[in-house]
Amino acid sequence: MSGYLTTHILDTARGCPAEGIKIALYHVSGNAHRKIAEAVTNADGRTDAPILAADAFKTGTYELIFFCGPYLRETGQSDDDPLFLDQIPIRFGMADAQAHYHVPLLLSPYGYSTYRGS
Repeated sequence: MSGYLTTHILDTARGCPAEGIKIALYHVSGNAHRKIAEAVTNADGRTDAPILAADAFKTGTYELIFFCGPYLRETGQSDDDPLFLDQIPIRFGMADAQAHYHVPLLLSPYGYSTYRGS
């Protein structure tokens, strides 16, 4: 089986999944970024399918960009201009061609965390 990549977003300030957030996935090579996928989170805070499916999976360096600003405004968590957190980039490497990589985002209006999940 080939590897694949999934993600999800949990709104830790409200204690629920974060629905309706756009996510873009880029392949990174040196200073070059190439967008290879885009998705929007569903009611469970997940994408409907892996953001990088097994048939497109390649090892390398990637960056997920989470477009959280509109969600934070729509949920009334921030009306700052500019927002403290608007677009959140997470750069990571995938070295195992057979692995499932899961990169979640735990979000609040003024902080976030991530980890390699399962």
